[in-house]
Amino acid sequence: MTDHVSATQTPTPADIGRSVRPLDAPDRQILSELIRDARTSIRSLAERVHISRANAYARVGRLVADGVIIGFSARIAHERAGLGTSAYVSLSIEQNSWREVSARLGRLPYVEHVSMLGADFDVLVLVRAPDNAALRDLVLDRIQGIPGVRTTRTWLVFDEVEGPRADWT
Repeated sequence: MTDHVSATQTPTPADIGRSVRPLDAPDRQILSELIRDARTSIRSLAERVHISRANAYARVGRLVADGVIIGFSARIAHERAGLGTSAYVSLSIEQNSWREVSARLGRLPYVEHVSMLGADFDVLVLVRAPDNAALRDLVLDRIQGIPGVRTTRTWLVFDEVEGPRADWT
C-alpha cells in the first residue's frame, strides 16, 4: 500500500454479517475518517486518529483483510455525470431464483444496487440511467426478460437526500 489508501475486496456470502474481531475506538475512528474522505493519506489518517503511521497502515490493512472495508470509492453527482433518471424497481421473482436473478441484475448497465427483501415484493433494484428511454428499455426488455422475474414495478426518484450514516466514533 502506498501513502494513499486504495483497495477493493469482496466478502464471500459466508462472511457477510460477521465481524472477525471486535472493532476498538481507533478502528471506528479510522472507518469514520475513511467514510468522510476515502482518499485521505495514511499519514493524515494517523494524525486524525492520534496513532502512528505504522499503526494506521496495519489497522487499515487488517480492516481490509478482515472484510470490514470492502473498497474505497468516490461519491458521484449522478445527474452531472449524465445519469439524470433514477428509479427504484421492485421485482417479484420465482422461489429459489434469487442467485440467478441477482447475478444477472448485477451485470446489467445502470444497475447500482440490488437487495433481496422480506416484503410484498422480493427484490429492490436502484437504477441510474441517462434518461427515461434508457430506463424503459432496461426495465421492459432487460429486467423483465430475466428468467425467474415474474413482475416489476418502477418508482421514479424526484429528489434524494443523504442521511448521516452510522456513527462510527
